[in-house]
Amino acid sequence: MKSLPKPKNMDLTESTVHSFIIKLWLEGDTSAVVWHGHITHVPSGERRYFKKLSGITDFVSEYLDGRSQQDLKSRMKGWLKKRRA
Repeated sequence: MKSLPKPKNMDLTESTVHSFIIKLWLEGDTSAVVWHGHITHVPSGERRYFKKLSGITDFVSEYLDGRSQQDLKSRMKGWLKKRRA
């Protein structure tokens, strides 16, 4: 399998790369099902629980600089909307 070339300006040092693990599950009976979950920042081990999917973007944005936060929130909202459909 042919690998893609690495972009020349890509910096993969620990200070610029963030990994997250997201776990989602449903709770409740058939009349009132609610999504719950938690997200973990892998390098630090910090974990946050949430009851709204917006908690994902809120947590991730804390690890990004101000210039990237709005773009991330917009992209994440689009991704989550596609998954809910």
